Amino acid sequence: MLVTGAGRGIGLAVSTRLSPGAHMHLVARSADQLEAAAQACRAAGAASVAVHTCDLTDRRALAALVSAVPEVDVLVANAGIAPSASLERTDDALWDRVFALNVHAPFALARAWLPGMVSRGSGRMVVVASTAALEGFAYTSAYCASKHGVLGLVRSLAAEIATRTKGAVDVGIAAVCPGFVDTDIVRASAERIAESTGCTVDEARKRLGSMNAGGALLTPDDVAMGIADLIARHHAEIQGTAVTWDDE
Repeated sequence: MLVTGAGRGIGLAVSTRLSPGAHMHLVARSADQLEAAAQACRAAGAASVAVHTCDLTDRRALAALVSAVPEVDVLVANAGIAPSASLERTDDALWDRVFALNVHAPFALARAWLPGMVSRGSGRMVVVASTAALEGFAYTSAYCASKHGVLGLVRSLAAEIATRTKGAVDVGIAAVCPGFVDTDIVRASAERIAESTGCTVDEARKRLGSMNAGGALLTPDDVAMGIADLIARHHAEIQGTAVTWDDE
């Protein structure tokens, strides 16, 4: 199993939840966070843990990662960024950086490892998208566009697998689309809101949580449980789906 953005937040929660008995590959930019995540996965019962320090926006580093891990049976594409900027402040550099991590990296990893899953007859890929893949939010045009894009990628790949294999292989690809999750990204957003509006950070966090269907912030483990459930289900049940927490 390979998880990107595995050093913290959702990626760390997913990695530890999937670890029992598994051969784990953890990918992140921070070596220190990866080592701590590796220790957590070993403590959770992983059969083995390999760490890969990699900036997925660097195409050479991305190619090196693919070369270092020839086969993957379960891929969780979690790494992402969610900058906030008005249209006027969304320059080409910001747009390209967001799309490099949120769209190109999952595409490149799928291109590298999905064909092997199909040829072996089994595998799962889960992409961490967002409710921003399903609607638009102000001041996040690059982020929302990227999440719409990666959800389109998931649905297109699911259709291609189904067309090519006629359902004869146990390979499934799906996305999870959580709302606001209690991670560093949301904490940074709350700080920006507090700074611009004069409210406290706690008030801003509550405001973000109130936008979720359940009225509160999700936890990384909430999302990890959803991902684990997708991986465990029959491929026909998950193919091309976008799981939300609307009923939570």
